[in-house]
Amino acid sequence: MALNIEDYGLIGDCHTAALVGRDGSIDWLCMPRFDSASMFGALLGDEDHGRWLLAPAGDVVSTSREYLEDTFVLVTTWRTESGVVEVTDFMPTDNRRADIVRRVTGIEGSVELHEELRIRFDYAAALPWVRQAPEAGGNALIAVAGPDAVVVRGPKLEAENESHVANFTVKKGQKVDLVLTWYPAHREAPNEIDVHRALASTTKWWRSWAENCETPERYAAAVHRSLLVLRALTHEDTGGIVAAATTSLPEDFGGSRNWDYRYVWLRDASLTLFVLIAHGFASQANAWRSWLLRAIAGDPNDVQIMYGLSGERRLTEWEVPTLPGYRDSAPVRVGNGAFVQYQGDMFGEVMIALNKARELGATETALSWSLQRALLQFVEDNWRRPDNGIWEIRGPKRHFTHSRAMLWAAFDCGIKAVREHGLEGPADRWEQLRTELHDEIESKGWDPALGTYTQFYGSGTVDASLLQLSQIGYLEPTDPRMLGTVAAIESALLRDGLLLRYLTETGVDGLPGDEHPFLACSFWLAEQYARSGRTDDAIALMDRLVGFCNDLGLISEEYDVAGKRQVGNTPQALSHLALVRTADAIDIALRASA
Repeated sequence: MALNIEDYGLIGDCHTAALVGRDGSIDWLCMPRFDSASMFGALLGDEDHGRWLLAPAGDVVSTSREYLEDTFVLVTTWRTESGVVEVTDFMPTDNRRADIVRRVTGIEGSVELHEELRIRFDYAAALPWVRQAPEAGGNALIAVAGPDAVVVRGPKLEAENESHVANFTVKKGQKVDLVLTWYPAHREAPNEIDVHRALASTTKWWRSWAENCETPERYAAAVHRSLLVLRALTHEDTGGIVAAATTSLPEDFGGSRNWDYRYVWLRDASLTLFVLIAHGFASQANAWRSWLLRAIAGDPNDVQIMYGLSGERRLTEWEVPTLPGYRDSAPVRVGNGAFVQYQGDMFGEVMIALNKARELGATETALSWSLQRALLQFVEDNWRRPDNGIWEIRGPKRHFTHSRAMLWAAFDCGIKAVREHGLEGPADRWEQLRTELHDEIESKGWDPALGTYTQFYGSGTVDASLLQLSQIGYLEPTDPRMLGTVAAIESALLRDGLLLRYLTETGVDGLPGDEHPFLACSFWLAEQYARSGRTDDAIALMDRLVGFCNDLGLISEEYDVAGKRQVGNTPQALSHLALVRTADAIDIALRASA
């Protein structure tokens, strides 16, 4: 059975990533890209669906793990009765290959290690043909199925019950290297790598990126790791950031709210751009900006809310029959049907991010501004349409208040580009439309009897996304309407001190079952507290939320308070983004009061 979500650590090479369990088992790996089919899928089933286990063969006295500072090189220390060993897991960066390295180092005494390799390509649908391959070097093993092949080098593996196993002993001072390399099956197996050199190069690569990181004094470690997570979830070649490294980790254990997050949402890419620029990564942010501009290039009528890593448009959703799901939470889904949805809020988020880049000195090109103007023309032509909203509602389209405010923000950013930065555009017309949207929101999205903005026009219910109204400048954090909305959200959506996105029992999302508190929303609440003078409340909530990060600083999509466990896809970019924003808001509040 798969471990608790928080028991996994992430390693990656900015092309793909793997989840390594506290028990030494790699239970999730897709190669060569984040969105490739899995070869290790035990996370969504059990060991029969593929894994790579490496752990002491006997009883373990204690286990600890940590990343080498400012990297995604994971070091697990195992203490047994006979000795101590370290296992260093990493994926070499910047070598244009798809490798996983597992280096075993003897620290004290001697320890017997057990290795078990079960490769199951194509989401466990393809059992590979496996053979010993001395021509590839020493004890090399090659596994092939269809277009996929891997070569594994290290201690000699023997076939045993549809897996391959090895036992070997490591003494103090000894090192044993295990390397798995994916390659296209029509090519020859790649050569062996120099593990020592790859480890040094990978460590240097991560640290070179991280040295530019600017963090607030409070929560510095959490912010630092969150920014590293955003880098790890970013494809090195295209600049696209996936929403998470996994698919189908459930929002409701045993339920069907299971979605594939291994794609690039314009919303997440935009928020990433915003955060990176604010934390010393202006040059790195250009990659995200370029991805955004490429993705939205073309007819604005064809703009999607999400794309593949290289800008692929067709992300057809289908259910995987060969994986039973995380602890029997079925179905497992690949692709995401939301790619055909209309979500009006996305235009505001893109325009806000590009406006932020402009304010901080990013050079506006003829292409970038013309594309923004094209987006605004689309908004002009479509702003009256109902949409699916930020949460990708699969029920009827509505006039979601959050989406309406984000459309307001899109026009607001266009106006600023003309009035404050001298770019050309119909600012007078945009001002008129911005006013129309504002008046509509105030008349239809504000409920004076309840003293709050509502989830959608006439709903009488609230939504945690309304917390973003003050973030985007629609109104001040201390405005009485904002404070009334916060009070209504606290009253209706707090569960065990954390925020739900909305009330699923209303049926608004068209889905069965429930979900757990959504961590990004709880971070938004803490940010709102900080920006409205409730600094102590902000710190109390933030301390609790940061405490939900696992021992490696990783956090997922939701949290089960009763079960004391992370929920949903992991690590979740939106959660880490919201953590960074909240830390910044608290830092500003503390400095203002000093």
